Amino acid sequence: MLRRDVRPAFVMPMKAVLTAERPAGPAWVFERKLDGIRCLAVKDGGRTRLFSRNELSLNDRYAPLAAALDADPADAFVLDGEAVAFVGGRDRFGGGEGGELFYYVFDVLVAGGRDVRALPLEARREVLAGVLAWRDPLRMTEQETGDGAALLARACEDGWEGLIAKRVGTPYVSSRSRDWLKLKCTRAQELVVGGFTAPRGSRTDLGALLVGHFEGDRLRYAGKVGTGFTRATLAELAERLAPLVRPTSPFAPEKGIPRAATWVEPEVVAQVAFMEWTPDGRLRHPSFLGVRLDKAAREVVREAP
Repeated sequence: MLRRDVRPAFVMPMKAVLTAERPAGPAWVFERKLDGIRCLAVKDGGRTRLFSRNELSLNDRYAPLAAALDADPADAFVLDGEAVAFVGGRDRFGGGEGGELFYYVFDVLVAGGRDVRALPLEARREVLAGVLAWRDPLRMTEQETGDGAALLARACEDGWEGLIAKRVGTPYVSSRSRDWLKLKCTRAQELVVGGFTAPRGSRTDLGALLVGHFEGDRLRYAGKVGTGFTRATLAELAERLAPLVRPTSPFAPEKGIPRAATWVEPEVVAQVAFMEWTPDGRLRHPSFLGVRLDKAAREVVREAP
């Protein structure tokens, strides 16, 4: 049963579960995981209010999106989507100078004053298609069906952040649900260990690895790797790095290199997974995978995408 005559208001959004599963088949649809800011749009009486997932106002931050929604003839709705800035043709978290801003809508909670959250996903998508006129910067996300592993591989090749898999036939709920699964792309390459930070809390042996890559004779700093370790790998790394300690940093001088660190000769090569390179040459969301014994440190350079 649909509840009618609902006053549009903020709704706690549905959240996806990060998983290593790769669902497939007709029970699932897949959408691009955009690198933006979750944004709920509430329009009532011709005025649009934009909210973050924790109910903070986004109207000032995304004024052009609010204006576009105000200008659309539709009213009395609550939409769920993502405010996305494209810089150089790629979605970029936080945007940047010269970025193009869009509102990508993937679900509708209230339409024409009707609460449609109890409808199955595919029915809500049909409702959503008719809510707005869909003129830029307002866009509806596209969906695909098929094999999740193959679709994710293609998405990663295209430089996407990943996919969101959604189970067909399910309602919209204000909680984290396995009816929405987050499939993320990761990249990996070898990087040279040039130092490490001290452990904190329950961490033993070392805190984070400071890694880089060679650019000619210069070791360029690429960031801190603080996840992906077990107690055993931490102990093994500490033992491997102890004889290599040196008094000065092996990295070429540049901003952002931690000062409080133990420096080592750049001889140990680590395999590191990460999301992407940032514009300033740092690793985004890096995670330690293991030590590479088959690669000389001097051979480690930044790999092309």
